[in-house]
Amino acid sequence: MAKRFGGQFSPDAADQDKTRPLAVHRKVDAAGARSNILFIPAIVLFFTTLNDGATALMLALLGAGVLTLAAWLLREGLRAEAAYNARKVARRPAIPRKMMATVLTGAGIAIAAFVKDTSLVGSALYGVIAAALHSAAFGIDPLRDKQMDGIDTFQQDRVARVVDQAEAHLGVMKTKIEALRDRPLAQRVAQFQAIAEEMIETVQEDPRDLTQARKFLSVYLEGARDATIKFADIYQRAQDDAVRKDYESLLDDLETNFAKRTQKLLLDDRSDMDIEIKVLRDRLQREGL
Repeated sequence: MAKRFGGQFSPDAADQDKTRPLAVHRKVDAAGARSNILFIPAIVLFFTTLNDGATALMLALLGAGVLTLAAWLLREGLRAEAAYNARKVARRPAIPRKMMATVLTGAGIAIAAFVKDTSLVGSALYGVIAAALHSAAFGIDPLRDKQMDGIDTFQQDRVARVVDQAEAHLGVMKTKIEALRDRPLAQRVAQFQAIAEEMIETVQEDPRDLTQARKFLSVYLEGARDATIKFADIYQRAQDDAVRKDYESLLDDLETNFAKRTQKLLLDDRSDMDIEIKVLRDRLQREGL
């Protein structure tokens, strides 16, 4: 059986010596192949009408543009829905992308049918059928905000805003490091991202923790984002090991502090629960139950 070569002088030896596990959350693109397939009809429509005359070609271009826009809106809508479903507290998408994609898909298919010499009524029927199938396959956008019992709306909105901001900072960090095409460094940033996401999940579970975590999720993450942008620009021009070590040390410090704060939040939540249980038991005993 083939065995990967490794040892003291292997290029990956330094990486193999690290005992710290990579707590990386693998995320699958919510859009996936099923939405990307919907870009194909626009291409087919365009190329099958190249020899059908100027009028047909113009209509085909219009239909292809509508179908392409519909496929793009669907892809973004699926991603927005996945983010909504992953959160305990979330606002409904501001733009109903999936429903807009359904309408545009029906319009695009209607135009495509009309280009192929289908009557106006027949083209409209094709469009209605296509829209119905699209809606049945992909559903509609979430129409309600997701809230938690016992937490007021104002506090939930604060959590949603901070979480959106924090995830945006983490997204910028990931994009900048991945552009360097340095796998160990990308894994290191992904490990810190996983630690930060644990804090985000903790705050989502109990929005009352936002007061203690807000500085970490806003100020510190914004600083980490800015440092990552500067590091990526410098390291891309000159592969300076000293700069890389400084950046990795920053990630170590951030990861340690984020992990400690998250642990403290969990302990505080446990203490609050224990106090509530004790108060309830004392009350029951006083009432003779």
